[in-house]
Amino acid sequence: MPSFDAVLEPDMVAIRHAVENTKKEIATRFDFKGTSAAIELKEKEKEIQLVGDSDFQIEQISAVLLGKLTKQNVQVSFLDMSAKLEKIGGDKVRQTYKVRAGIDADLAKKIVAAIKNSKIKVQASIQGDEVRVTGKNRDDLQAAMALLKKEVTEAPLSFGNFRD
Repeated sequence: MPSFDAVLEPDMVAIRHAVENTKKEIATRFDFKGTSAAIELKEKEKEIQLVGDSDFQIEQISAVLLGKLTKQNVQVSFLDMSAKLEKIGGDKVRQTYKVRAGIDADLAKKIVAAIKNSKIKVQASIQGDEVRVTGKNRDDLQAAMALLKKEVTEAPLSFGNFRD
């Protein structure tokens, strides 16, 4: 029976390149000279830490990072930028962006509900941090993919493990 998996998987190599390019630009920009402006990618925790002297400087670093991510063709919606600024001694502040990987439970339920409400002859099941969609023919699966691309806009879904 044909099937595919809907997954939320960022390109960590492209994210690493964007962070490295941001580091280079921070090192060469005049307005960051002599400050504690820095950016660091923690791949195991899947987070990016921005450190600066003020919230304005964090915004500047963030703008550079988002530009570099766009150049690397990484969608910005992979980043969870909802974390608050935190003071880390003296006049320094830090902000942490989480890199979203894997479909969380709320989004998985929304995907399953969207497929069930569409009346396409496929079944969706949540399997860990991905959603498996199975159907009797390939055309129904392709219709389900098109539906998910249109309906689920808050996360950049990709489709893999297509079996015939």
